[in-house]
Amino acid sequence: MKETRHIMGMPISIEICDNNASDNLMERVFSHFIAVDLRFSTYKIESEISQINRGEILEHNHSTEMREVFLLAEKTKQETGGYFDIRTPDGQLDPSGIVKGLAIWRAAEIISLAGCQNFYVEAGGDIESRGHNSLGMPWHVGIKNPFDPMHIVKVIIPNGSGVATSGTYERGEHIYDPIKKTPAVGEIISMTVIGSNVYEADRFATGAFAMGKRGIAFIEASPHLEGYSIDLNGIATMTSGFEKFVSDN
Repeated sequence: MKETRHIMGMPISIEICDNNASDNLMERVFSHFIAVDLRFSTYKIESEISQINRGEILEHNHSTEMREVFLLAEKTKQETGGYFDIRTPDGQLDPSGIVKGLAIWRAAEIISLAGCQNFYVEAGGDIESRGHNSLGMPWHVGIKNPFDPMHIVKVIIPNGSGVATSGTYERGEHIYDPIKKTPAVGEIISMTVIGSNVYEADRFATGAFAMGKRGIAFIEASPHLEGYSIDLNGIATMTSGFEKFVSDN
């Protein structure tokens, strides 16, 4: 069972390869993404984050979900030496660098708790997968060539790990360098991170991308993370443990 819907401003695809997959389960998972969008979208004037940015909801009235995201954002900011920051140049709060990965991971948990063991959830290129695909093979994930997105430069087998890619080649200059206080461009164009789950991969991919060429060294030094970066000259650099995820086929 496979379906793709456009939510959170991006295509979200779910494939479940178990006999107990159902339309009801699919609806529950997509409803989860809709609820996340309604709470965290900075593009929806009625969302909780928009109301917080307008000063209409004060800290003591933040939802449990918002508090959790803010705490994780602050933790990530400390872990990345300030290169991950949900406060934008105009002083607004935009937690999208954490929300997407967390939403994918929670969607995977909904499917897993329903008794399914073989599935993947993808949103905007970030992926959480479990088990095997409909052919009984491990899930394969392609890393796009940032200069030609129709071309795949590497195929990896996550084996249950989460995968996230940050870059400017599809969504433009959407990542901010909070240290230089400028868009995070000029050194690398793509940063793919493999983590223990997709929200770990997602939050560190964003921070590492903002670091530029030093980002891959940061991933190398981070336990339980592997990475693959491509610079503006098309030169790729991978961490020492990344190769074990690369498919031979």
